[in-house]
Amino acid sequence: MSRGGTAAVSRGGTAAVSLLGPQEDRKDSRATEPLWRAAQVFRLATLVYAVSYQVASVSDYTRPTLSWVMVALMAVWSGLAAVGLSRNTAARRWLVAADQVVVVALMASTRLVSDQDWYSTHQTLPTTLWATNAVISAAILGGPWLGVASGAAISVASALVRGQIDLDLWRDATAPILISVGLALGLAANTARRSHAQLERAARLTAAAEARERLGREVHDGVLQVLAYVRRRGTEIGGPTLELATLAGEQEVALRELISEQAVPSPASGRYPQHSDGDVDLRPLLRGEASTTVWVSAPAVPVLMARERAAEVAAVVRTALSNVELHAGGGAKAYVLLEDLGEEVIVSVRDDGVGFAPGRLAEAEAEGRMGVSRSILGRVADLGGAATLENTPGEGVEWEIRVRKQASGKGRA
Repeated sequence: MSRGGTAAVSRGGTAAVSLLGPQEDRKDSRATEPLWRAAQVFRLATLVYAVSYQVASVSDYTRPTLSWVMVALMAVWSGLAAVGLSRNTAARRWLVAADQVVVVALMASTRLVSDQDWYSTHQTLPTTLWATNAVISAAILGGPWLGVASGAAISVASALVRGQIDLDLWRDATAPILISVGLALGLAANTARRSHAQLERAARLTAAAEARERLGREVHDGVLQVLAYVRRRGTEIGGPTLELATLAGEQEVALRELISEQAVPSPASGRYPQHSDGDVDLRPLLRGEASTTVWVSAPAVPVLMARERAAEVAAVVRTALSNVELHAGGGAKAYVLLEDLGEEVIVSVRDDGVGFAPGRLAEAEAEGRMGVSRSILGRVADLGGAATLENTPGEGVEWEIRVRKQASGKGRA
């Protein structure tokens, strides 16, 4: 910076630099309101410095009266800009554009009030510090790119007015300071916008979760109790109403599963990290098998795994439950448990049926029945996993299926 100048310290930030247009809607402006207010306080402070610089330099001007006129215009514009930019109105972008023009015009007036010997070795009339206000306004409005562009333009205007381009940054750091201010304030404005958007999104998600919870309570107090009553009374009466009781029980289970899923946020809601497009939540695939005789237990948070692998695991569970229905005996109940171990999942399918006699699996395979050997063991082997079977005659059967979430060699996206 040239003699009489002041140094400025830029504020750093870590944010993605994006090219933003000069327009802001009201919602976006609310995020940057604190920055706008702080910028106007800085504007008035720099006005005080500019007036004091005028008092110290007016005796060196060739046209001191005209210089006071320019300072008066600067003071008037500072007040108008401070009032206008501190308000969230549609005129804000036009004030920012006018701010650039006023600053450049006041810089150019330096040649009208002083001779070449003076303006070539001193600051331009409004002072570099006051000119920084235009850069700050552009950066807050349009982000880092617009801030940098404003800083570069005003730096070029300053060099042209003084009639020299001094590459010695120890003597003239005008350009680095203005550009750094534009970059830093632009990054700060973008960060404020992102933080505000995330806060509003979190508030919307919280309100939606509360609404779902209220709906779940209302459904539980009404529909679910009626379905449970129909199921219980239909079972007690028997006869033709038994089918109605069974249907009511199935709908009760399905509705309970739906409510439990709605109570837990999904990855798409933004409250959980997004994964690759090939990953799906395994829980709904297993919960779809729930009925009046099948209970499914799963973690409260999504269990994400590769889409094809999740479909195969669900097919394995479906086959195991089919075997329970066919061979476990009347009235047998089945229980499915899903566990998430990080890199792999464990799915247990247990029933309280009659079990089977030792050697029965080998006999069934010899007879051409491939439900266990192909639909269960074959699928699990293709997935690179392991399946173990525990059979207790008279007490039931339990499958434990252990499978990696991703194929071997594939990392998490």
